[in-house]
Amino acid sequence: MTIAQTIAKELNIKVTQVEAAVTLIDEGNTIPFIARYRKEVTGQLNDEQLRDLHERLTYLRNLEEKKQQVLATIEEQGKLTDELRAAIEAATTMVAVEDLYRPYRPKRRTRATDAKEKGLDGLAAILTMQYTDKPMEVEAQGYLSEEKGVTDVKQALQGAMDIVAESVSDSADYRNYIRGITMKNGMLRSEAKDKTSSEPTVYDMYKEFSSPLTKMSGYRVLAVNRGENEKVLTVSIEAPEEDILRYLEKQVIVRDNPNTTPYLQLAVADAYRRLIAPSIEREIRNALTEDAEDGAIKVFDKNLEQLLMQPPITGKVVLGWDPAFRTGCKLAVVDSTGKVLYTHVIYPTEPQKKIEESKVMLKKIIAHFGVDLISLGNGTASRESEKVIVELLSEIPRKVSYAIVSEAGASVYSASKLATEEFPKLDVGARSAASIARRLQDPLAELVKIEPQAIGVGQYQHDMNQKKLAENLGGVVEDCVNRVGVDVNTASVSLLEYVSGINKTLAKNIVSYREENGSFRSRKELLKVAKLGPKAFEQCAGFLRIRGGNEVLDNTGVHPESYGAAYALLEKLGFTSEDIAAGGAKGMRGKVKDTAAMAKELGIGEITLTDIIGELEKPSRDPREDMPKPILRSDVLEMSDLKPGMVLKGTVRNVIDFGAFVDIGVHQDGLVHISELSDSYVKHPLDVVKIGDIVDVRVLSVDEKRGRIQLSMKSETTPGATGTQNGNRRPDGNGRNNANDGRNGRPNNGRPGNAGNRR
Repeated sequence: MTIAQTIAKELNIKVTQVEAAVTLIDEGNTIPFIARYRKEVTGQLNDEQLRDLHERLTYLRNLEEKKQQVLATIEEQGKLTDELRAAIEAATTMVAVEDLYRPYRPKRRTRATDAKEKGLDGLAAILTMQYTDKPMEVEAQGYLSEEKGVTDVKQALQGAMDIVAESVSDSADYRNYIRGITMKNGMLRSEAKDKTSSEPTVYDMYKEFSSPLTKMSGYRVLAVNRGENEKVLTVSIEAPEEDILRYLEKQVIVRDNPNTTPYLQLAVADAYRRLIAPSIEREIRNALTEDAEDGAIKVFDKNLEQLLMQPPITGKVVLGWDPAFRTGCKLAVVDSTGKVLYTHVIYPTEPQKKIEESKVMLKKIIAHFGVDLISLGNGTASRESEKVIVELLSEIPRKVSYAIVSEAGASVYSASKLATEEFPKLDVGARSAASIARRLQDPLAELVKIEPQAIGVGQYQHDMNQKKLAENLGGVVEDCVNRVGVDVNTASVSLLEYVSGINKTLAKNIVSYREENGSFRSRKELLKVAKLGPKAFEQCAGFLRIRGGNEVLDNTGVHPESYGAAYALLEKLGFTSEDIAAGGAKGMRGKVKDTAAMAKELGIGEITLTDIIGELEKPSRDPREDMPKPILRSDVLEMSDLKPGMVLKGTVRNVIDFGAFVDIGVHQDGLVHISELSDSYVKHPLDVVKIGDIVDVRVLSVDEKRGRIQLSMKSETTPGATGTQNGNRRPDGNGRNNANDGRNGRPNNGRPGNAGNRR
């Protein structure tokens, strides 16, 4: 089976689709470009399918390369048989290739190699063949040698058994069987490393824990891994040893010879316990971890996508508020374009607690700058700041709302070189407040300035392969940026470098050109940017927007390669470029009676025609408009106000394997366990909810002491339920839902407390 056939089968798509996509990728086209502008070629593969395809393509090509290396090495040794070649060529995983290569791999010094150097191969052969009618002690006499260091029978027999044990451990068939039966019938066990300690930890449920390997959920795997890494837990795999030993004995001991059988039994047991079991345990632990990481990364991908695609709040003057205690709360007013107008520091929290003085200052700022919204960070002193804000809003005539946004990564950004370049005259606190304000105005444009891993939506992000996580999350950001489109005349370097075909160098060159020559007047002008050649232009042009330029189509998602077809279509249907500039060719879709005929007439594909019509009808449409709008608050709800049975409206802040955390307007987000997400069976929470969703939840229980709220989204009502709430409560930052790591309520993004202790 070819690589294309393998991928097609795995992804359930056509071989021709795979071959077309592979060709485009090999030609240097980006995933966003292929997904958006080469739909006819790939049969409309979307960006997610294309990324999965690319990942498998890379793996399978590396597998083929590994096979060739192994075949060449074994052939050099003169040991490559037709049967072995066929087995290696048929292998479908790296593990299978490694199993087959193991007997031929150059080994470090082992007990078996020492025994072979002492001339004990012959004795091992006698033992393996099981044909001798003499006791093995007698056979061993012939292999004693002072010169080679074999001085007694016991030593000779041990050396022979070492050779047999290594031979058994090198068998690909044996290892494959043992790996399979261990995975099928084995158990993972964890226990406390210090069994004398009675101090409670987030790993309490794993101090005496066992689970069948087949039932180990991803988040539990990552939890025990962390406990082991932090030297709190001892983790092991319990294999069905008796079954495995019986299997090996049956394979190795082919004759009932009392002279050899006892020694072969010892050799088989040694092969398994000393050589095979530790290796298989590592492989299984690695496989479990890799699967858990892949699952967690997929959750991250979906969560990050939903977070980045939250709709912007446009046309509003926003006051960003970075809360703190001792150092004061940093404020930054930004206008509707994100420009910083004013910064200040107030001290309404402990230890100064200058509440009245702070409110006086806030009233002046709100009145002077016409503030419409307050964007409050969810970090330290957020709760105390919120109370001040609620009091303030009740005392002023102007209608002002507030929202609480995640601070995740804000401190990293504010101290970065990028923030220094963007706000050279502001201190770190003021930069952070400005970022918090902008996150409410345009989450995508602001969050791209932060490494995706630091945004903190998901679980166990610090416990997985960071390179793989960064690559996957980077792809999500890239897809989101290109789906929305970027105004080339206002975009930052951080935003531009995620555009298809543009790297950091080109992004800087675009901004430098803009600063030196003024705003771009057309997409074609991009070709004047240093190092931006025809290929990069082809990849990026359709995703860059130019408002009020020389070419009206430059402010749409129509690619320049299709301008001719777009204008021909406008003319045929009685529209003009002025219609596009005025808001779109309304009703165009209804005028095209036969899309296949029209596409053929225009010399383009039918799918491309449909996309062009969509762009011409609604030029510059922002796909984020379809996402749920954030809930803006004007009052505050205490945890003590919650009662079982209350029905509340909330915002989904994080989705993890075992449920979703929902902000209902109190300091602590509530958990909707996977079993409470729906009346029907739910395989994974992402099948039901996503970040940013506005949902109705019912309070099941409240534990103020431990700061836990259990919620339900099931339709049935609780007897005696009292009261409802209109949703006018504050959103908390994503991640506040997760286990508190002792930093004054800051999120710790899924560290152990949210993996099991919250079940």
